[in-house]
Amino acid sequence: MQRISRFTSRLALGTLLTAGALASAGCGYVGYLIPLNPTSQSGRSLDHSAWDGLLKKYVDEQGMVNYKGLKQDSASLNAYLKTLGDNLPAKNSPADEKLAYWLNAYNAFTLQRIIRAYPVKSIKDLGGDKIFVNTVWDQDFIPLGGKRYTLNDIEHRIIRKQFDDNRIHYALVCAAMSCPPLRQEAYVGGKVQEQLADQGRSFINNPQKNDLTPAATPKLSAIYSFYPGDFEKNGSTSIQDAVNRYAKQKIDPNAKLSYKEYNWSLNEQ
Repeated sequence: MQRISRFTSRLALGTLLTAGALASAGCGYVGYLIPLNPTSQSGRSLDHSAWDGLLKKYVDEQGMVNYKGLKQDSASLNAYLKTLGDNLPAKNSPADEKLAYWLNAYNAFTLQRIIRAYPVKSIKDLGGDKIFVNTVWDQDFIPLGGKRYTLNDIEHRIIRKQFDDNRIHYALVCAAMSCPPLRQEAYVGGKVQEQLADQGRSFINNPQKNDLTPAATPKLSAIYSFYPGDFEKNGSTSIQDAVNRYAKQKIDPNAKLSYKEYNWSLNEQ
């Protein structure tokens, strides 16, 4: 197995997928190329109001999390996650409803993993350093529909495979300072497209995430460098085009891009 020392996150997978490294790295990595589609034959539309309440209570306007308070209220989070596990999306559910389910699942299980180990300085401290093998994103601690999944499964084998929308990178939050801010409300199928657009505007125009000036040489979030292929679709022809979709201060179409160093410190209030 290849040892990756620099990037040990969910974001690193995008880089290796783009580079084609998985094809030659061995079966442990190749598994993440295989799509997953966990569903139930018949199911009800899931009410995410419990998760919505937790987000409003423990996440501030900057997307920072009160982990100490959430840990004391872990029973409420666990109850919501059990509801997720017992109610996979119905096979015939609308795509937006499925997308909302998986975005909420990723973010909620990430917070559960943090508070189980809290206090902690970084999510990276919760696993090893062999990407696709033993990092926190490779731990199968997520029970859904009678099976166990990893955070990488949810992002790369479900969300990125099923939903051709690069805005998911503005919505998935890996508990780090350089991640997009955690939204103060749950994603819901009826307005998930509007929520993703809002996340895009919030993330792109946040000077702590992206320096859009000077327009010819902006310094962007490293997320764009981890997933260049994702940001060259959904109507975008380049990273510059994807940024300008929501940027208030447009960057040059042929701007020379550089990227910020990723800060893995915990996104804690």
